[in-house]
Amino acid sequence: MKKWVLGITGGIGSGKSTIVRLFTNRGIGAIDADFAARLVVSKGKPALDQIHDHFGAKILLPDGNLDRAALRKIIFNTPGQRQWLEQLLHPLIRQEIVNFLNNVSSPYAILVSPLLIETNQIQLVNHILVIDAPETLQVERSIARDHCTEEQVKAIMQTQLPRNERLQYAQDIIYNDGSVNNLVTEVDRLHQHYLTLSQQKYHE
Repeated sequence: MKKWVLGITGGIGSGKSTIVRLFTNRGIGAIDADFAARLVVSKGKPALDQIHDHFGAKILLPDGNLDRAALRKIIFNTPGQRQWLEQLLHPLIRQEIVNFLNNVSSPYAILVSPLLIETNQIQLVNHILVIDAPETLQVERSIARDHCTEEQVKAIMQTQLPRNERLQYAQDIIYNDGSVNNLVTEVDRLHQHYLTLSQQKYHE
């Protein structure tokens, strides 16, 4: 039986991690596409060797791990390099996600990805929950969390779908601009809804 999968997406700084944590606290297995992306370029993985061959030693830290900041700077400032990297990594990331989803034991599973809609990861999910927040709040949260500049956050936002376009794909939306108590109430409601949907799929 194929697992019923909830896709959670939202722009940078929208609060996806907070929401996903509330679902995992209720016993739901979740895979983060960003975690899978880090895994496929970890030290000793073939993808890291290919990135090193392509960009040179400047993208490695002294311990041999990937220097994410250095790589990010190159791909945002050099035309065509982001596409090269995505062509290499997206199939590998997808395989890690599929492996997780095939082995998860919870009633339904979650795939959280900032690029769920922009990539073919959307094909892996049955239902889409968009986490939405005002862009000014996205920028504030990202700067506080990642210790980066406003320009860097806005450059990342440019690579993601515009907010209004992302919302058009949503079957459910959580507006993450209020209190944590509101989020808990909303996640409780949606969790029950998704249990029902996953059961319906099971009995199809």
